[in-house]
Amino acid sequence: MDEPSRSLEKTVSGGVPGVDVPDRRGRTGLDRAGRDLTGNPGVRVREVELLSSSWYVLRKTTFDYRHRNGTWSTEERETYDRGNGATVLLYDAERATVLLTRQFRYPVYVNGHPDGLLLETAAGLLDDDDPETAIRREATEETGYDIGEVEHVFDVYMSPGSVTERVHFFAAPYSADRRTSEGGGLADDGEDIEVVELPFAKALDMIATGEIADAKTIMLLQWAALSGPFSGRGR
Repeated sequence: MDEPSRSLEKTVSGGVPGVDVPDRRGRTGLDRAGRDLTGNPGVRVREVELLSSSWYVLRKTTFDYRHRNGTWSTEERETYDRGNGATVLLYDAERATVLLTRQFRYPVYVNGHPDGLLLETAAGLLDDDDPETAIRREATEETGYDIGEVEHVFDVYMSPGSVTERVHFFAAPYSADRRTSEGGGLADDGEDIEVVELPFAKALDMIATGEIADAKTIMLLQWAALSGPFSGRGR
């Protein structure tokens, strides 16, 4: 992958990739995001600078902000745009189990996680699909299960201080007769995913011990205990 500092080098024709000439993913106009926002009259976007479009998009936006006391200030924010995503908790209510994945996450490894291997609910980016279509695709690719009816749980901005991503949360039952492959993700995308089945009670305990430290997974497990398929069962 290109280094971010190289992604904005001008081409021979003088254009900037991602701005006025296509970047490596064929995109242009990436410096226009946010300029047409009108929903909040207390925010006036002044300038959007594209910092990187090596794969996802990093921008620096300068805007005027009106505070609650009526005064205005000029602010700068960097935002990281990787698209929106979806995640699903696969559960077997009869057997009281959940189906998770384990995969290496370098960002957590470099920030204190012992080995970078996180237990997570199946998840992925929407790309050009709607959320339900995307999560069906990701569940099959990662776990090998073709899921049936899905329940929409909620939509969440996971890191609103800097990341634009909104994640759509779902839950769906799974059963052995709906397994179509070994799962494991797409090898062509460098994915190396282990499928992990756990008793639901153990998964909850693993939140307290830190063995499950992924935010979306914790949120779905706690939802399942409070108002989802395992609510009212006790421990």
